[in-house]
Amino acid sequence: MAQIYDKVALIGLGLIASSMFWAIKRGGLAGEVVGTSRSAETRAAAQEVGLCDRIYDNVADTVEGADLVVLCVPVGVMGAVAAELAPYLKAGATVTDVGSVKADVIAQVAPHLPDNVHFVPAHPLAGTEHSGPTSGFAELFDSRWCLIVPAEGSDPEAVGKLRSFWEGLGSFVEEMDAEHHDLVLAVTSHAPHLIAYTMVGVADDLRRVTDTEVIKYSAAGFRDFTRIAASDPTMWRDVFLSNKDATLEILGRFTEELFALQRAIRQGDGEHLHAYFTRTRAIRRSIIEAGQDTDAPNFGRQAGKQP
Repeated sequence: MAQIYDKVALIGLGLIASSMFWAIKRGGLAGEVVGTSRSAETRAAAQEVGLCDRIYDNVADTVEGADLVVLCVPVGVMGAVAAELAPYLKAGATVTDVGSVKADVIAQVAPHLPDNVHFVPAHPLAGTEHSGPTSGFAELFDSRWCLIVPAEGSDPEAVGKLRSFWEGLGSFVEEMDAEHHDLVLAVTSHAPHLIAYTMVGVADDLRRVTDTEVIKYSAAGFRDFTRIAASDPTMWRDVFLSNKDATLEILGRFTEELFALQRAIRQGDGEHLHAYFTRTRAIRRSIIEAGQDTDAPNFGRQAGKQP
């Protein structure tokens, strides 16, 4: 890939930002990549692993002269961060983000940005349960989707350039409007995370099942809930508060489905259960066929040692 931006500024240095840095370097997509974090501990950890060409302790120096500024902070503080860096943005720069919610982020950020910069929100659908500057790796975005959600009046050239950038990072790219994005993510990510958090919380409450039993026998399905529920708590708190309406809508639908399954189990309706599980199994096969997961035994995990 050819260089797309002269200077990229990463605001926040967690999993997504650190993976972006390594992928940018792998693809030669920027002349220089700089970054900042509010936490001195995070900045020190980033410097230790060679993250970013330069790391600053303030946003003013970080965004100075940057062609692309990426907000990699929890969605709840996007507006405050945008207000802080707005006076220092270069004319013609593109500001984007990696937040899991779009309508609320656009409402928070857009009012603070000057008219001479381009605001092109985006959301890479990639991640792990790990966080922090040492958790990133260049392959995180490979063959994963990045949704670009142009704000009202977004410049087509700036949108096209950002699309090329994300493609250079390894992603498939699609454009989507903000409200539809938030509904889609409520189905595919937000509600499943809340359900996983709930299931892990339930296990913690069921004192008839001991802690050692929960841990020892987790291969039965609980383990996969714990992987999701290990995600960054600040980020997910903000996601649910920012995408409240869509998440509540999907959770309402989930509750209806759950009641229907409870009724089928209570009434011994095996036909209903079999038909339901057949349909959900087909969705799993579709995800594998789309290249978004592996059908390797045990999800490709290494066999663990017996205690």
